[in-house]
Amino acid sequence: MYMNVFRSRKRADMDAAAYAADDERMVELAQKHPGFVSYEYFVAPDGETVAISIWDSVEQARAWGAHPEHAAVQARGKAHYYESFTMYVCIDPAVISFSRQEA
Repeated sequence: MYMNVFRSRKRADMDAAAYAADDERMVELAQKHPGFVSYEYFVAPDGETVAISIWDSVEQARAWGAHPEHAAVQARGKAHYYESFTMYVCIDPAVISFSRQEA
């Protein structure tokens, strides 16, 4: 398993509609990419965002990172959308889960 945690702050002058369109397209493409497991996106009250994607393997996640359309959107993000970002790469993360289920 591979997990990517992407924390970001957007530029105040970014084109929010263009960002939303790119984000929607990337989620659509990622969901069809081999090895995709899940994607979640959160916005904090102070505007910071956190995106978490989970993949079957690091190789599949890296292939997604190199996808031509995704690479173009990453470049647009650096040029036009993001003030700053930090990416956490988690290869074979320890997974501890709990689920309350009725027996």
